[in-house]
Amino acid sequence: FAEDAAGRYISPFHDIPIYADAGKNVFNMVVEVPRWTNAKMEIATKEPLNPIKQDVKKGKLRYVANVFPHKGYIWNYGAIPQTWEDPGHKDENTGCCGDNDPIDVCEIGSKVCSRGEVIRVKVLGTLALIDEGETDWKIIAINVEDPEADSYNDINDVRRMKPGYLEATVDWFRRYKVPDGKPENQFAFNGEFKDKAFAVNVIRGTHEHWKALIAKKTDGGEINCTNLTVSDSPFCCGQDCAKATVDAAPPCKAANPIPPEVDKWFYYEKN
Repeated sequence: FAEDAAGRYISPFHDIPIYADAGKNVFNMVVEVPRWTNAKMEIATKEPLNPIKQDVKKGKLRYVANVFPHKGYIWNYGAIPQTWEDPGHKDENTGCCGDNDPIDVCEIGSKVCSRGEVIRVKVLGTLALIDEGETDWKIIAINVEDPEADSYNDINDVRRMKPGYLEATVDWFRRYKVPDGKPENQFAFNGEFKDKAFAVNVIRGTHEHWKALIAKKTDGGEINCTNLTVSDSPFCCGQDCAKATVDAAPPCKAANPIPPEVDKWFYYEKN
């Protein structure tokens, strides 16, 4: 569960502001998966207060496979709070509806972040993944505290400063589900990255969808909108309610050992 600076429980989905500095288009990012790790951790959008949990598929904790030459996630991976890719909205750019989650971020800085950490990021561009028929935007960004952050202002700076990284990012998203028996993922725009201005507009659009969700103007289905800071939201509750939610959760136990097969490397010919 997430807490604010005063130790009060909050939702990392709904209560952390989207902007760290709106005037400079600096956004907050909630880190779900630190770079080089494999556990598929994510904001639990359907649970009260939306804790960060490991995804479960077919009764097993989910890990992403290592598809050669990649080891785990190749960036710090997470989400921008107060955004929502509405599954009832067909994206005009991709022709596909949203994936029902906050918008995803690949942070490319040199620091390996911690799970649950909230960092301020400068947006550089975006990739439009089509995941099983759904639009799943991947925002490329850099931590504003990175020593080289001032050198990055748009997607072409990534191409220039980190040669091969954008190509590796497309390769990673294309192939990461193949070891699970699924086909390669597809992309809008033939896998080309869109620039900063385009990415910022996409984020703003998902923020508008979130605002409709949190105000109950859009039916969010199973999405849990319990929050503590959006005062005009019908889902807003007090700290007593939040504490009761946390107290009712199962106690945290020692982590399970990571299965040895998580370290396996998968090799296959690219299509």
